[in-house]
Parts: sequence; C-alpha cells; structure tokens
Amino acid sequence: MRATTPSAYTLLANIGQLLTLAGDSGPRRGAALKEIGLIDDAAVLCGGGKIIAAGKQREILRDPWLKKNRRKVHEVDCSSGVVLPGFVDSHTHPVFAEPRLLDFEKRISGASYQEIAAAGGGIRSSVAAVRKASRARLVENISTAFDAMLQQGTTTVEAKSGYGLSTEAEIKSLETIRSAASHWPGTVVATLLAAHVVPPEFEGKEDDYVQLVCEQIIPLVAKKKLASFVDVFCERGAFTLAQSERIFAAARCHSLGVRAHVCQFTASKLGTLLQHQPASLDHMDCVSPEDIALLARTNTIATLLPGTNYFLGHKDYPDARSLIDSGVAIALATDFNPGTAPTPSMSFVVSLACTHMKMDPAEAIAATTINAARALGLQERKGSIEPGKDADLAIFDVEDYREIGYWFAWNRCVKKIALGQIVYE
Repeated sequence: MRATTPSAYTLLANIGQLLTLAGDSGPRRGAALKEIGLIDDAAVLCGGGKIIAAGKQREILRDPWLKKNRRKVHEVDCSSGVVLPGFVDSHTHPVFAEPRLLDFEKRISGASYQEIAAAGGGIRSSVAAVRKASRARLVENISTAFDAMLQQGTTTVEAKSGYGLSTEAEIKSLETIRSAASHWPGTVVATLLAAHVVPPEFEGKEDDYVQLVCEQIIPLVAKKKLASFVDVFCERGAFTLAQSERIFAAARCHSLGVRAHVCQFTASKLGTLLQHQPASLDHMDCVSPEDIALLARTNTIATLLPGTNYFLGHKDYPDARSLIDSGVAIALATDFNPGTAPTPSMSFVVSLACTHMKMDPAEAIAATTINAARALGLQERKGSIEPGKDADLAIFDVEDYREIGYWFAWNRCVKKIALGQIVYE
C-alpha cells in the first residue's frame, strides 16, 4: 500500500457520524468506556500530519483560515459515512514464515495442544521456520500483514518477536519489524517476546534460558533500540510467575516497558506482576475476582483477544462485563499470529466483543482506539480525533457506527489516513 499527500492540508467533509473519542486520554473505565464523542454532520481538518480541527461541518467551514485557503486544501468526501480514529491493534505476532495448517487440521479433529506439538506443530514449528527464513522473506511477510491491517482501518500496530527464541533470531525478528515499518504509512511499536516458550535446545534448562533472555537478549535489544517493550508468556508450560518477574525486572533495568500474556488458560496471581507497572496484561480469560479488584486500582490495561477464542473453538470468552463493571480498563486486539489468530481485522474483533462478550458497540470502539493507545503508551498521540493528535483516521461506508460490529467478516473501511497521508491500495 502507498500513501500520498496531494496537499499539505486535508479536509474530511460530509461525515455522517464522527467518533472523536475526545476527552480523557485514558484509561477509560466503567461508564466512561461508552463515551465516544459522537458528532453528526461533521468535518475534520488535518495538516502537517496532525488534526487541526474536528467538529460540526458548518462550524469547521466557517473558520476564517479555511475560507481564505480552501484552494490549498485537498477535500475528501466521506459520503455521509462514519469516521473514527484509526484502530490501534495493541497485540500482534507478525514475524512468522508459514501458516500453521497442521495445527488447524489436527485441532479440528480434536487433537490436544500436546498432541499437535508431538506431531511437529505448535509454536516450535514457527520457531524452526523463522530461524531458517531469510530477512527478505520475513520483511515481505510482515509488510503483507501490515498492509492487510491497514486495509481494515488499523493505523497503529504493536508487533512482537517471539518465534526466534535465540539471540540471533530474536534480533533478526526485531530488525525485520523495523525494516517493514520503515516502508509502511502507519505507526509500529516493537515488542521483544523472547520469553514466548522455552526453545528446544533449553528443554529441562528453563532457568538457563531465562538467564540468557535477561542478561544477553534484553540488554542487546535495548542497546540497539529495537523495541519499546518486553513481553513474557506467563502460563503453565511457558514461564512461571517467578521467571516472569525476573524478566520484568531486567526489562525495567534497561528502561523498557513491560507487558505479559497471562491468565489465558490458567489463573495466575497478578499482584507481583502489577508491582512492575505493566502497560498491559493480555488474554485474561482466567483472572480471579480478587485480581480483578486489584487490577481496577491500577492504570494497567487488560487487553482481551477474542479472536483467539474463536479460532481455537472455545465456548468461553474473556469475561469483559465483569472486568468493565469492576472498573478495569480494557482494550481489544487481534492477537494476529499463525497458530491461534490469523486475522488482521479489528472490525471482526469488535463484532466478537459485541456478540460473544456482550460489550456495547461504543465500548468496543473505545477499547480498540483510545484504550488500546493507552496500552502502548501512545494516548497523547493516538486513539482520538482531537487537535494536536496524529491524523490517523478510518472512514467506513456505513451510516451508523454500530454497523462496524454488525457486518461481521465484511470490511467496510473504504478510506484510510495515516499520519495525515491518504492511503491508496
């Protein structure tokens, strides 16, 4: 995909519904999660990659500067559609070489995770493929994923490593993310996930691998400035709570933010992890009522990933209503990855949140924009349409924002603007 700016200024006119998400930069909680800043018959003026003005069209068009300089402004007719901030996908795994079709087929026939791994599938199959793959191939795959996300209205993406699981392969993964991001119109936030699972060569020596992550991989990534965050999969069969704390401490020591996959399959005590002030804790399918209450007293975002539950065929989904009603700030993301969530569509995630987690459409929009931006520490730049923020916008050919979740598996995003640039396919 390419982005061009035919003029230094762009006016989005004839907006049927504008969702500004203006106000508190987050995290939005409870009733505030429904505050989407809806304006009918609206317009947005962008310049220099930023939002200049947003509001009722009649008020925007009265602006003396705009009247005087209208010929300098490139106008985009939104055809009475819906405009919202570009989606912020705050949890993805785009660095992989091949789809995991063996996993897909065997899971359909009822095979367990352990049986799939024994047959040569699972995360370790992705690790073998990434280690062998050329940098050019990985960059091409990542770029394809980023473009697919942008087509669906996503303008900011968090991208994890995690299928390398060696110093060399994790550095290669992060460098390919950087290379792909440099040619993409949107914004990419890189995350080191060397602590995804224990690689085969460290089987039975899990603490030795944690030591490698803490003493070699994290310092090198920090020195090369390849990532903003360090992630860890804190789960049975991956890394223990104590090991996760060691990884968090090492990340903080090197001035990197922290986040974790946690409570996906089994409950885990969150108190000690929260002491490290993680930006987000992700999945959260099995979180206890006591930890929900504890989480509600922090600014840590609970990022829910219903696409994974859908693709794995689970009957149960994260209990969004308990989290929201308890005051936890939540976000939604795709978890784009080859094994459990091969979807680039945040609109589909919005639909799943509404239909399977009983979130109100307004709550789902806030969770995929302003709260997702907060999960990446970008709330001052992303996630809402307000003067001074980045001009990241998605235009949908629908009359009502609730249709975004209603028309599931149907991409209704017809125009994208990333950092003020109009994106063309």
